[in-house]
Amino acid sequence: MSPEHWSPPSRPDSGQPAAATAQPSKDQVIAGLRATSEGGADLVQLLTPEGERISHPDFDLDITSEELRGLYRDMVLVRRADREGNALQRQGQLGIWVPLLGQEAAQIGAGRALRPQDMAFPSYREHGIAWCRGIDPTGVLGIFRGTDHGSWDPRETGFHLYTIVIGNQCLNATGYAMGQRFEGKVGDDSGEATMAFFGDGATSQGDVHEAMVWSAVYDAPVVFFCQNNQWAISEPLERQTRVPIYQRAGGYGFPGIRVDGNDVLASLAVSRWALDEARHGNGPVLVEAFTYRMDAHTTSDDPTRYRLNDEMEAWKLKDPIERLRVHMVREQIADQDFFDAIDTEADELAARFRQFCFDMPEPPPERMFSQVYAEGSPTIDRQREEYLSYLDGFADAHEGSAH
Repeated sequence: MSPEHWSPPSRPDSGQPAAATAQPSKDQVIAGLRATSEGGADLVQLLTPEGERISHPDFDLDITSEELRGLYRDMVLVRRADREGNALQRQGQLGIWVPLLGQEAAQIGAGRALRPQDMAFPSYREHGIAWCRGIDPTGVLGIFRGTDHGSWDPRETGFHLYTIVIGNQCLNATGYAMGQRFEGKVGDDSGEATMAFFGDGATSQGDVHEAMVWSAVYDAPVVFFCQNNQWAISEPLERQTRVPIYQRAGGYGFPGIRVDGNDVLASLAVSRWALDEARHGNGPVLVEAFTYRMDAHTTSDDPTRYRLNDEMEAWKLKDPIERLRVHMVREQIADQDFFDAIDTEADELAARFRQFCFDMPEPPPERMFSQVYAEGSPTIDRQREEYLSYLDGFADAHEGSAH
């Protein structure tokens, strides 16, 4: 289904009974959702797992060698920061970490499709989108160390703070996009668009459903970017839906499209198209990036308890970084010196990332009073004084016992 040929579902003739439709069996549902690890016939792909460049009738992409090298650098550096975050949590430096291993192409492709005037609403795994919006990887450490809610200004970066409540960012994104629509910031190539990022499990949340209803009714310029990594924590995709995720868009009255989420070129091309649809005033789009979570859902999860190793081994052959590397070598776009330089840069980033985490100061307890409300109040002031006095009492007792 190409987006140019998409049209809303036709309405049944008035007074005519609907024809009975045979419901697919559970085996048929699973076959339609996951049996083919290639994502099905409707999958948009520009770079095969073997690194071969292929064409697509609707989404061919003109891209320079320099841009290809930039995409490779993005994915390598983001993956290295992600691996360091994972290790830091295991070493007790972070309370939790949410890995993105395997989803680099989906995030870098979508992130590089965003324009400066656009707004992105992440969940808690979008370290690659943060990178594309100019946020240093160290900027997310405070969230997972429990010292802040995010170190960046959403207005300056065009990147909202991480959202922990599953699916809630879709409602936030829809409201923001409705504002873009009401304020006349859509309609031509200079218009604004919004992108909401979420996983396949979030599609079972009411917030996501409500967001799609409202965005459709108000033609909000929002792209719903679902990273279908096949597992919602321990639940497989067939527990979330009976049809491929992108096809659910038809029920809301806007187009849906499935892209190879391990193909950074296809993710870039489809995301650019979807954002342009939104910014030109054509309403929302649902993009399903068909990918795979190669690591645990978070560092508190053990994926070996619910998925087979054979499945992960099959997806390793579709690694997004390796397929771009093979393509660039085959086409003589990059040599060994280039790859060595990127690896060196990744090592430097990892060292800086780790040292930043070690050096992070502990926030004072007073901050929960001074950094929550925009303005003080007698009640808050009294609570602050009582709490700090309470803590001082512990300090005095400790000092007394030492003597």
